[in-house]
Amino acid sequence: MIYLKGRTTLITGGSRGIGRATALMFAEAGSDVAFSYQCREQAALEVKNEIEKKGRQCLAYKAEISREKDVQGMVEDIIRSWGRIDVLVNNAGIWTYGEMGHMDKEVWKETMAVNLDSVYYFTNAVVPHMKEKKRGWIINVASTAAVRGEAFHSHYAASKGALLALTKSLAVELAPFDIRVNCVAPGWVDTDMCTEVFSDPAFKESVRQSIPLKRIPPPEDIAGPILFLASDLARHVTGAVINVNGGSVLCGS
Repeated sequence: MIYLKGRTTLITGGSRGIGRATALMFAEAGSDVAFSYQCREQAALEVKNEIEKKGRQCLAYKAEISREKDVQGMVEDIIRSWGRIDVLVNNAGIWTYGEMGHMDKEVWKETMAVNLDSVYYFTNAVVPHMKEKKRGWIINVASTAAVRGEAFHSHYAASKGALLALTKSLAVELAPFDIRVNCVAPGWVDTDMCTEVFSDPAFKESVRQSIPLKRIPPPEDIAGPILFLASDLARHVTGAVINVNGGSVLCGS
């Protein structure tokens, strides 16, 4: 049993999908949870209520995570309220279409701002507090696209590939402070991000058939490995990339 009682966790994009599943799983394990959301206030309130029903404290922030000012305000408020942030899960991200040669620069810039700049803002804001406590856990959520690339989504793949390099770099840099930095790289997951493409039953079935385990996982299947990396069971794991894709991508990362 993984037990995180006494710890506080900050999750980006916690109102739906992998972020929601992670928030609820961390609360079940005993952690107080703060999370950001962009616009789905009702969904965020439902997550907050579920966490509090589990007997844990919860802080929910409507924020634009690609703006450093919003991120700084969130982190400062959590520190004022709870005194520390033990675990940071950089989960929030966007996945849009982009054909090179016809991709508007604003599409590229938006993807980098949300998927990469936000990770820098949160990590840069949180690390000084973790260093002060001489412990911490940072888990970045990347993608199999970071490992194998993804046609017509090169901007997304590039942003997630950068997270692999960032994870490995920070793992070594922050190890002297007992701060462990790891990454989870999901493949296809049955979340809101995929609702549009999965609305075509034939395409969804083709995706399922392409996965050796023959299943498209729910977000809880990604939240589990994230929880593991934040636990003492992973106390000797840092700089790792855990591929959670049912065997779809087996190349190293």
